[in-house]
Amino acid sequence: MRRTGILLFAAAPVAITAVIYALGPGPSGSSDAAGTRVSAAQRARQDAKARAESERARDAEVIADAPPGLVAPAEKELAQRIVASAENSTLDWRSSYGYIEDIGDGQGYTAGIIGFCTGTHDLLTLVERYTEARPGNGLAPYLPALRKVDGTGSHKGLDPGFTAAWKAEARLPAFREAQERERDRVYFDPAVRLAKLDGLGTLGQFVYYDAMVFHGPGTGRNSFYGLRERALEEADTPSQGGSEKNYLDIFLDIRREAMKARKPTIDTTRIDTAQRQFLYDGNLGLRTPLTWRVYGETYKVP
Repeated sequence: MRRTGILLFAAAPVAITAVIYALGPGPSGSSDAAGTRVSAAQRARQDAKARAESERARDAEVIADAPPGLVAPAEKELAQRIVASAENSTLDWRSSYGYIEDIGDGQGYTAGIIGFCTGTHDLLTLVERYTEARPGNGLAPYLPALRKVDGTGSHKGLDPGFTAAWKAEARLPAFREAQERERDRVYFDPAVRLAKLDGLGTLGQFVYYDAMVFHGPGTGRNSFYGLRERALEEADTPSQGGSEKNYLDIFLDIRREAMKARKPTIDTTRIDTAQRQFLYDGNLGLRTPLTWRVYGETYKVP
């Protein structure tokens, strides 16, 4: 969504080993097969991704007997509604398939149910995967431009027709389904899976998911895996024998700091009067009814 960082682990399973996700700059490493210099940190990230792939089956065994948590249909629906209250100021997340605008954050157009951005690679990936399944769709002609503006805030090659094309395509069930699949593949499934490996309940799984949406699944200091690694430096997860409430409180502190680092005047009520409120109420199961406030608006789910 409206985030910084890279999408390094967008499609990769996450491993239980925490340290692999927060790798900082390092000295230059050896050259790869093509002769390109690869830093030690880059090489470590590549190795971490490979390990994550190899440990997928083991991780599945670890969480096989865990409660459904946020994956249960009712809880997943609730999660989308809470995220939508912060991202689109509504509980009706399905009303956002056709949403698209430049919100002035330097990441180009923000669009769809989870705020895919033209500047952060996820919107490009969505359109590429959708076009593979449905060649000739209304967004396919914009793929060359999307590739060129990827990683920037530019609209070059997209204006004036891209926003209208997005809205038109969003009326089709196939594109709506594509948005949901990409949301789950990149954000929801990895966040919930890692939260379960950390021993977190339904609220903790949501805390990870919302952080993944806002900060992106990158390894930078203020991207999701960087935030998690920083929290692990201060507290043990429940799977490590730590207090769930204490760990989540620290994670939210670090996440709030990251939001403020991006923009000192940013509104942090999605944490302050929503997630932290649920935590301090002792609602680790994210049980309804729920009442919370975001951007001065009150939301209720019976």
